[in-house]
Amino acid sequence: EVEKWIKPELINKRDEDKKTAWELFTEKHEDLVRKGESWMKDTSNSCMVVATLISRVVFPAAFTVPGGNSSEGVTIFLGKNAFEVFIISDALALLSSLTSLLMFLSILTAKYAEEDFLKSLPLRLIIGLATLFFAIAAVMTSFVATLWIILNDRVRRVTIPITALASIPVTVCDTSTSLVY
Repeated sequence: EVEKWIKPELINKRDEDKKTAWELFTEKHEDLVRKGESWMKDTSNSCMVVATLISRVVFPAAFTVPGGNSSEGVTIFLGKNAFEVFIISDALALLSSLTSLLMFLSILTAKYAEEDFLKSLPLRLIIGLATLFFAIAAVMTSFVATLWIILNDRVRRVTIPITALASIPVTVCDTSTSLVY
């Protein structure tokens, strides 16, 4: 990034202390790198807790399906569309929360060299946050599908408002996040 601000012939030129522009930049911004490392680690730790909680909830949900199983071990609601939505969203929640967890773990184990702050760390953070957000949305979808399975179209006056209300947290988070970018 420093190269964008100086003339190409000055990139490797040294000052009276025998330092290049990059070396001067590094020296002047050591505190910024330390603060960036601390912020990235704190953010990653917090997000890892959320990703771990999600994976802890959705993993057993795949084996304790709504309605239970028949005597043959097959789920009772196997042919229902809502069950397919449940199992797919549960699996997607698990996979995306684990992906998020791995991204945040890779941030914690990074070298935190200056070059890492230019591409690799921001990319890991974006992937981690995006997959964590997707996991939360998938959990909400799984929750709504479970309601539709259990209530089985009998209590539409309850399931429709709950479905609408369940979309509010995801929509609010998505809207507030997209305003930042």
